[in-house]
Amino acid sequence: MMDYAAFRAVAMVVQTGSFEKAALALRVTPSAISQRVKQLEEKLGTVLILRGQPCTASEKGEWVCRHMEHVGMLEMELLDQLPSLMTEDEPGQKVTLNIATNSDSLGTWFMNAIAGFATDTDYLLNIAVDDEDYTADWLLRGRVLAAVTSLEKPVQGCRVVPLGALRYHATASPAFMDRHFQGGVTQANLGQAPALTFSQKDRLQLTWVTKHFGPSIVYPTHWLPSTHSFVDASLLGMGWGMNPQLLVRDHLAAGRLKELVPETPLDIPLYWQVNRLAADRLKPLTQALVDVARGVLIQK
Repeated sequence: MMDYAAFRAVAMVVQTGSFEKAALALRVTPSAISQRVKQLEEKLGTVLILRGQPCTASEKGEWVCRHMEHVGMLEMELLDQLPSLMTEDEPGQKVTLNIATNSDSLGTWFMNAIAGFATDTDYLLNIAVDDEDYTADWLLRGRVLAAVTSLEKPVQGCRVVPLGALRYHATASPAFMDRHFQGGVTQANLGQAPALTFSQKDRLQLTWVTKHFGPSIVYPTHWLPSTHSFVDASLLGMGWGMNPQLLVRDHLAAGRLKELVPETPLDIPLYWQVNRLAADRLKPLTQALVDVARGVLIQK
């Protein structure tokens, strides 16, 4: 039989980041939480909690946390139908859903979709951020229930819903263009003009350069892990970068930014992948994402 008291202890330690906070949330002593976790780890023969500041889940611990999310959703449905099961001295725990998305979606359209879901339901959301080429790994490793990803092929155990494409433009300030590309953009001056790169996982600039100028160009870059700071840095003339159309179209229309090469957008298709066991219960969230995405992303 599964020890759900111990499972719940593991999940709460991960959610709150400490044994003490988990004990407060579950209304037991820290020693009780510690004992439950220790006994479950010994029974399973594996570490579930990586002790630290904060405490985090091991790979196996992540699967325990995702299981408890499913259990929590089932419990919420049951209490909706049978509210008398809830006692005054034992209020129901809020269920936190772990979801992953890419930074540019979070900085443009994603919040508009999840805000309505969050206000219309009792769920809490924990949003993880990673490059769209890597968020599918979070699903594979059991770290999230659903994710916005660039992967069209279904992750094992997941359903896929197309969202549309997030359009990017290679942009820079007029002053930057005059300084580095006065005679037009070429392989030679691209190799000297500073670019902007989000992180080591960010391949948008490289993809655009390779598509239009070939794969042999190596260019200098600033590292700037912030969607909105990318736009600010472009406006301030620090470098050129691939900026979401949703954030720069007004700047382009007003002349505050220019495309490096006119009419050369880069469209990145996005998909919503959701764990099949949670898909039916997350239909309102999926529908909210689809509705917003259809209004702002490129539909082909």
